[in-house]
Amino acid sequence: MLRAIPATLMRGGSSKGLYFHKHDLPAEPALRDAVLLAAMGSPDVRQIDGLGGAHPLTSKVAVISPSARPDADVDYLFLQVVVDKAEVSDSQNCGNILAGVGPWAIENGLVAARDGVTSVRIHMVNTASVAVAHVPTPGGVVDYEGNARIDGVPGTAAAIAIDFLDIAGSACGALLPTGHVVDEVNGVRVTCVDNGMPVVLMKAADFGLSGQESPAALEANAELKRRVEEIRLAVGPMMNLGDVTKKTVPKMTLLSSPFAGGAVSTRTFIPHRVHEAIGVLGAVSVATGCVLAGSVGAELAEIGEAGGALELAVEHPTGFFAVSMEIAGTGADIEVKRAALIRTARKLMKGELYIKGDVWP
Repeated sequence: MLRAIPATLMRGGSSKGLYFHKHDLPAEPALRDAVLLAAMGSPDVRQIDGLGGAHPLTSKVAVISPSARPDADVDYLFLQVVVDKAEVSDSQNCGNILAGVGPWAIENGLVAARDGVTSVRIHMVNTASVAVAHVPTPGGVVDYEGNARIDGVPGTAAAIAIDFLDIAGSACGALLPTGHVVDEVNGVRVTCVDNGMPVVLMKAADFGLSGQESPAALEANAELKRRVEEIRLAVGPMMNLGDVTKKTVPKMTLLSSPFAGGAVSTRTFIPHRVHEAIGVLGAVSVATGCVLAGSVGAELAEIGEAGGALELAVEHPTGFFAVSMEIAGTGADIEVKRAALIRTARKLMKGELYIKGDVWP
């Protein structure tokens, strides 16, 4: 007999996924993961027997519940459901799916709406850090419609401003997890940064690339993928992430000088597919890397004097990602006091999804 599970399908930023209340899923992690694999239709490259969209960006899950932390309203656990393998990963945050957490929490009664804007304090369980989402709620009702446009998403929607608080080193224990601004790995100079997302910055030119190649062209380059993955596996322990063979971090970002008026141009492996844009927290870490004196990013970025309040436009394959930052200090002693950005979200469907009873009797 099929089992029904309450769920909401939402677009968060430039990703899409299923949003659940924690109490509607099994408490035991292995059973929960089996349920989510069945819900998405993994493992299958088409995810034809589930709600996944056959791509990492559309095979994501948010598990939300009231928070016991005094500085948060809700807990948000992000889970990446692998498309072609029976794997579910909790090794990272997702700042795009995060954009839908505030609206979902308000509409499901976890946070009381205010007339105007409702601020939702979100404990990101994966990294024990906090973000604050400012959700438009005119008349005490979540408003999804507006004029904000984000690259990688067609049309416009209501702007959701997100402030990230104390996210430096949230996954690796330090903003510069290796202790160095630059390391050399397999003959390639890299900068490893964790300002909300573990990211390895590399020059596209060091791989014989312009940095303007399409995601499809990069994915078709077997030798490039082999070299990038070898570096990723080598830096995992260096970044305090251990063996990353089955992890979705660190993200690997190829950098080049800006081509369209931004601060820097990017192509990001996430980690085995190439992002059609760039992840929210990935963009924050890239921007942070670009203001580190002597880093791989700083050698390419065009940002003028790096200090105080900055806004960096991170170029990606489908446009720009604007990151606002307040920083203090220089070089390896840099401190990121605040990182903020604008995302949008949209509720697509709310109801019940069905899985086979033998998955969760």
